[in-house]
Amino acid sequence: MSDSAARDRDAAETRSVFAHPEVAPDRSAAYGDHPDQIVDFYGPRDGRTGAPLVVLLHGGAWRAPYDRAHVSPLADFLARRGFAVASVEYRRGGDIPRQRGEGDARPGGADPVAGRWPETFDDVAAALDAMPVMGARELPGADVRRIVVTGHSAGGHLALWAAARHVLPEGSPWRLPAPPPLRGIVALAPIADFGTAVELGVCGGAVSQLLGVGADFEERAAQADPGVLLPTGIATAIVQGVEDIVVPQAVSEAYVDAAARAGEMVGLTLLGGVGHFPLIDPSADACAVVAEEITQLAW
Repeated sequence: MSDSAARDRDAAETRSVFAHPEVAPDRSAAYGDHPDQIVDFYGPRDGRTGAPLVVLLHGGAWRAPYDRAHVSPLADFLARRGFAVASVEYRRGGDIPRQRGEGDARPGGADPVAGRWPETFDDVAAALDAMPVMGARELPGADVRRIVVTGHSAGGHLALWAAARHVLPEGSPWRLPAPPPLRGIVALAPIADFGTAVELGVCGGAVSQLLGVGADFEERAAQADPGVLLPTGIATAIVQGVEDIVVPQAVSEAYVDAAARAGEMVGLTLLGGVGHFPLIDPSADACAVVAEEITQLAW
């Protein structure tokens, strides 16, 4: 596919996923004091009890303009498939001033920076730690013994990271003494391997913005890069569009290869003719594949 055709496909897929109206949750609950420390809960639409709980982490390059609203149609889609769903918000990057001559300025003369260190990770850790209690309280019919974490793009990174907290370096504030009680991870076009993502300039250098430069980058990458936090011992599947120009296939493949070198098998489902956003677009066939991958781990 030519570069122009790939860009046209990506633009069409982007329009499609953002055309869906936001779906209001059944209820919301806070896991902290900050306004972004909140979870939206969607009960299974068929009313079943004992439904597995899917924890959903949205993407958007860890940047503030992208919040959980854009994955609310996906949350509703999964709820209509019989799952209980918890869509997690977390703190993302703020704005940084743009230098003169760096292109068309955004309103206010600022660009969104990727992520907040350490707050983004504080929030995901806190939300996942609180989830069994929160899920049981807010969705009494959910089976919080069967939790699958899924996330898209930067949210896919956070999903993989959430499953690896027990292999974080000693002294990390997010380290768990044992593997988290998860049935599995389904990562959708995840920013899964930071070295490859930096090499490819994924999402406008989002990884470097998230981690900083120099010594900060190295120290933080050791605590945040799923590609070095292996093996996890938790069942993991990746779904990736072959035509993805936002987070290319090579990023997922690098993670799968790193897992194999660590003695762990990670499933990789490659979808031909699919870019970045159909994985979270309820009107796309790719979204049904995602639901099936979650089903395989949840049930």
